[in-house]
Amino acid sequence: MTKLEPLGDPAFRTGMRQFGIETKNALGVPVPALRKLAKEIGRDHKLAKELWASGVHEARLLATMIDDPGQVTERQMDRWVKDFNSWDLCDQCCGNLFDKTRFAWARAVAWAARDEEFVKRAGFALMAALAVHDKRATNRAFERLFPIIRREATDGRNFVRKAVNWALRQIGKRNRTLNRKAVATARAIRKIDSKAARWIASDALRELTGAAVQKRLRDQAR
Repeated sequence: MTKLEPLGDPAFRTGMRQFGIETKNALGVPVPALRKLAKEIGRDHKLAKELWASGVHEARLLATMIDDPGQVTERQMDRWVKDFNSWDLCDQCCGNLFDKTRFAWARAVAWAARDEEFVKRAGFALMAALAVHDKRATNRAFERLFPIIRREATDGRNFVRKAVNWALRQIGKRNRTLNRKAVATARAIRKIDSKAARWIASDALRELTGAAVQKRLRDQAR
């Protein structure tokens, strides 16, 4: 904490608030500075838990960067997810730490069915992170997520609908097979009588059928 506090910048803290980040317990430390500090610290499960317990926003972000995924328990994940109060903490925790645990897939499915806004967001943020980082996962594993994405596409809360969209796009960019199935899922979602569903589908289709993604997938398949 004595290293973190001097890195705080009031102007950056104000900018965080403008981006919809909860700043009540924030210092205003940019993520690159946190990553530099995390690199100096290395993996430290005990310290990560202590940092999280402090309640300070940047301390919790740092905790997600230094914790050891192999020592993280399912119980810890369920405790931490209840503390999410900001989209950046949710996304950083899912992409830095939770997606590397052996519980990631089960928690993604379980949290996506929850009602709490940031817990549900975590479910879909975890799906998006797995689509990028879990290189060994099969297409079938991701195909099982499409019905969940479709089911939750009517949730109009901003942080949820954006995460549902994010998960659909990331899965659809993984390879050509999943792209075709993600596009089909998006088209089915677009038919739902829901403003949120129409936005999720239209935005996903714009990227997944776009020239840049299609070219990359063709090149990948060669």
